[in-house]
Amino acid sequence: MRKIIISILSVSFVSISAQQMTTLSYDGSRLLNHTFYQNGDSSSKGISYDDIQGTPYYDKVFSPAKFIASNKVETAIARYNTYFDEIEFKKDEETYSLVPDSPFTRTKETWVKLDTGDDLRGYFFELVSGKNSLYKKIKAEFKNAVAAKNSYELDRPASFNTLDPVYYIKTEQGYIKKPKKIKEIIDVFPTRKDDIEKFVKSNNIKINKEEDLIKLIKFLNQ
Repeated sequence: MRKIIISILSVSFVSISAQQMTTLSYDGSRLLNHTFYQNGDSSSKGISYDDIQGTPYYDKVFSPAKFIASNKVETAIARYNTYFDEIEFKKDEETYSLVPDSPFTRTKETWVKLDTGDDLRGYFFELVSGKNSLYKKIKAEFKNAVAAKNSYELDRPASFNTLDPVYYIKTEQGYIKKPKKIKEIIDVFPTRKDDIEKFVKSNNIKINKEEDLIKLIKFLNQ
């Protein structure tokens, strides 16, 4: 399985020369005026992102980022589009989408590209790394505009809505996807059943809380 790591760095860490930045790759699809085509269908009528409520971006602001491609480090300012699951970056004052298999990193957060074998494959936030890893998927959905049916209703504009995060745990046995019960984790680590149950009870671990999941995975890595 190939991992693609993305990190966003503070400006003080960016030390790559402008000459190195000029080789940054892109897929040729320049994103002009941020026109949105639902499901990527450019034959349909496009909508400006400015005319859609909400945002498809994890963070709308472009931030200094580091890209690692073919063991070569390059930098640019970038942001993550959670609807299309792609990285946008600026080069020569134009905005492009990053080639899907290019590594990328930003501020104190790390993105890892994973083939999870399902519809969420793509970029995940890496919350815990190690023998057992914890990942979080953030995705936006698009809702079409809806015209009012009568004078008592109001038109509903098109909108982007951020969905609840989804968590995946990667173990040596594979992925535990969207865990809802501690038992799902215990089933993967049967020899540690007593230790896990004791840790969960003494620390009041709730599997639906991100901070608790982080604690649990760090415990499993001990």
